[in-house]
Amino acid sequence: VMGKIPKVILLIETSRAFGRGLLYGIARYSRIHGPWTFFKETGGLERSIGQLKDWGADGIIMRNPKKSEELIAMGLPTILVIHQREDRDIFPRIVTDGEAIGQRAAEHLLNRGFQHFAYCGLDDTAWSRQRGESFRQRLEQAGRPMHLYQQPKTPVRRQWKNEQNILAQWLASLPKPVGILTCNDDRGQHVIEACKIAGFQVPYEVAVIGADNDELVCNLSDPPMTSIALNTEKAGYEAAELLDRLMNGETMCRQKIMVSPTHIVTRQSTDILAIEDRDTAEAIRFIRQNARRPIGVEDVVNATTSSRRVLEKRFRNILNRSIYQEIRRTRVDQIITMLVETDLSISQIAQKMGFPGVEHIARYFRQETGTSLLVYRKRFSRTPAQ
Repeated sequence: VMGKIPKVILLIETSRAFGRGLLYGIARYSRIHGPWTFFKETGGLERSIGQLKDWGADGIIMRNPKKSEELIAMGLPTILVIHQREDRDIFPRIVTDGEAIGQRAAEHLLNRGFQHFAYCGLDDTAWSRQRGESFRQRLEQAGRPMHLYQQPKTPVRRQWKNEQNILAQWLASLPKPVGILTCNDDRGQHVIEACKIAGFQVPYEVAVIGADNDELVCNLSDPPMTSIALNTEKAGYEAAELLDRLMNGETMCRQKIMVSPTHIVTRQSTDILAIEDRDTAEAIRFIRQNARRPIGVEDVVNATTSSRRVLEKRFRNILNRSIYQEIRRTRVDQIITMLVETDLSISQIAQKMGFPGVEHIARYFRQETGTSLLVYRKRFSRTPAQ
């Protein structure tokens, strides 16, 4: 029917940054290409199935809940936000790249000079296990073992008032200083609370990194928590785009939309160098503080009391990199943050980073990442292109 406004059911929680990000992206698509009418259910799904059948919906985007059978029986174009592995169906899905999350976290903690690592997740969830496994594999490549927290088996002992003491005992058993990845920000907050019970200082003895970058949870943490940001808004926009095509007759055949990590938002919970060697720590601090200036190896050496030869040797031993490589890595991190978090043009970023022009920053970035600035921005920006 000409002019018919599509009716779309959204069964995605709003209590978490992940769900809100998807909803922002869907809303943006509807504003540009709609309008659509939305049915949002914040309460239990079971209550609303009756209403939904009568509403005359055209499409659904929802969590893959246990009670999905009745909705699936409605025969509508449906996209599932996958949190458990689900292989039995034809439905398109929004999937989070847990592998990339684990790798990014390992890089972040390795770059801070940690020698000891641990993972704290939720044992019964596939996405949490995937993040932990990927973290472990990346650490293994670096020749570092990973300690794994295992949740108590009974529901009673898993209640937070009981589990916090068990978690505190586990923290006490770990070698220090230790860098810990948690499966998400809520779990990160648990670890930080357990550190208080056990009397460990964050980040000096225990550094904690979460995932999802839920700004409310991260900033309510004491100290504020470092987290891996995901491009959920972009994924929401792409899901709405796909649903539009499905509602116009495209076949459902397990199409996949990826939620990818974009960058790491460093807050106080990992903002430390776990490096005992004073000159190396001083050199890295100097590089970070001057990351937006085109500094050279000599500038770094002059900020310490070591000779170039000695400092190079220490960098190789501790970080597995030369001073020059560390400068470039840190500068590229800065560029990435500006690419994905701001709307600054490439020439504005070049100017802020002290490059003489766009072609210089473009070459520098491609040499380090193997991709162009614009491709990176398009792929990893947290919001879809305007």
